[in-house]
Parts: sequence; structure tokens; C-alpha cells
Amino acid sequence: MSESVMVQMRTALERALAPSTLEIVDDSARHAGHAGARGGGHFKVTLVAGAFRGRSRLERHRMVYAAVAPLMGEAVHALNIVARSPEEASDRG
Repeated sequence: MSESVMVQMRTALERALAPSTLEIVDDSARHAGHAGARGGGHFKVTLVAGAFRGRSRLERHRMVYAAVAPLMGEAVHALNIVARSPEEASDRG
């Protein structure tokens, strides 16, 4: 299940935010005992996109959640989001 969810998530994020870098990690196994884990997977999303320039952390997270909204609740229970602008990503080496 999680592989198709990851493909759907990647497609949605690429379409909405055109990231130059996008990494999605299925972190569900670490949350197997968590009651909410039955309602969908836990994922870590790391992305770099020009769309994040000048946006606050909250705005960036809202943009990511908006992009994957159709997956939330059933296929995706939780997201750990790292969202950077290209300039921030290059500062980190």
C-alpha cells in the first residue's frame, strides 16, 4: 500500500510545488503501535522548492498539506515536513 501512496504523494507535490529536490520516506514501521497508525501511514517529506521563498514555516507546511489533502486521513495519517527554499538548501551545503 505505502508504495502507491508514495507515488501519489510524489505526483501531487511535484504538480503543486515543482520541487527541485523531493524525498519521501515511509516512516510507518516506527509508529506501528500507535493507535492512529491504522488510519494511514506516517511519512517524512523533505523538499526544496522556489515556491517556498519568502514563506514562513507555517505557510510552507500548509502548502504541502494542501497538495496532499486528498491522501490525508485514509492513506496518510501523519507527515513530518522539511520544506526549504533553494537558497536555504544551498546554505546547508
